[in-house]
Amino acid sequence: METLSDKLLDKAVAGDRLSEEEGLYLLRHAALPDLGASAHAVRNLRHGPKVSYVVDRNINYTNVCVSGCRFCAFYKDRAEQGAYVLDDKAFFQKIEETFAMGGRQILLQGGMHPDLDIRWQESLLRKLKVHFPRLHVHGYSPPEIAYYADKEGISDKECIQRLVKAGLDSIPGGGAEILVDRVRLEASPRKCLTDRWLSVMKDAHETGLRTTATMMFGHLETDAEIIEHMERLRRLQDETQGFTAFIPWTFQPLHTRMEGKSATAVEYLKVLALSRLYLDNIDNIQASWVTQGDKIAQTALFFGANDMGSTMIEENVVAAAGVSYRLPLTTIQRLIRDAGFEAVERDCFYRYAECNSHETI
Repeated sequence: METLSDKLLDKAVAGDRLSEEEGLYLLRHAALPDLGASAHAVRNLRHGPKVSYVVDRNINYTNVCVSGCRFCAFYKDRAEQGAYVLDDKAFFQKIEETFAMGGRQILLQGGMHPDLDIRWQESLLRKLKVHFPRLHVHGYSPPEIAYYADKEGISDKECIQRLVKAGLDSIPGGGAEILVDRVRLEASPRKCLTDRWLSVMKDAHETGLRTTATMMFGHLETDAEIIEHMERLRRLQDETQGFTAFIPWTFQPLHTRMEGKSATAVEYLKVLALSRLYLDNIDNIQASWVTQGDKIAQTALFFGANDMGSTMIEENVVAAAGVSYRLPLTTIQRLIRDAGFEAVERDCFYRYAECNSHETI
């Protein structure tokens, strides 16, 4: 006898859009193997045997932040031991190392530093592009853009336009956490709220930038709020088509002020699979080996994920929460191939790339 879950999964695989109520029902009631099989079917229809990855590096220009998010183990007060702002020499060295390892882009993010402003960011971007003209800068989450726009007394769109003129190429989906104000006010009350986060992304898309979207779950949110998060993203994507990928990952509680039990691997795979079915207008779903490790990330390729993300030559934020999975490029490629897929390098826009590992800077 066909159950309601079966009917809804068949509907999603057929390409018909799930409602919020239907998505919530699947999250709560669908069996994990059935949810995974349906997500895998949709993933195969869209991407065939290919699983992508990108060679890049996360560079945090500062760890000083006034936001004080309860879930963050990385930030420091500016007077605290270990607080830093990277200088030019450190930046250039990190990028030179990235190019030497075949990377051509960086993920550039930092905290809301009270002593930095948009002019500092513009100067940094110009210097990076002068020294590395072929570098792709994927940088500045919506909360950072909102923060620097407010400090300068300009609109978010003007802030984005100035950063683009200085050298910004695309924007990551950081700072989304859960796009529900009830959660945000409890977890990160000094950070921009849901409508502003989405508005920054809309401004970015209208400026011509592509962006990613993320979700950090497994803390204060309810099942319904997970669906609400996805629904808000889906609505904006209907309007702008500016999101290249969705990256769900789980809260890591160690060393934070929200210490508790993290989401299980089963919960992670269930949300990942549902995102593939629910976010029918976002092509790429990324596995999070940084928080899940290699085996669960490999398993995620059978639960809707078509991308293994970044080689992350450097990663600091999740590591500060005591999670330190490291996967070199060869291991990522092996994990993809051992699962029966074709490993393909991509760029930030999810275009498959020719091998350029031996190009010079």
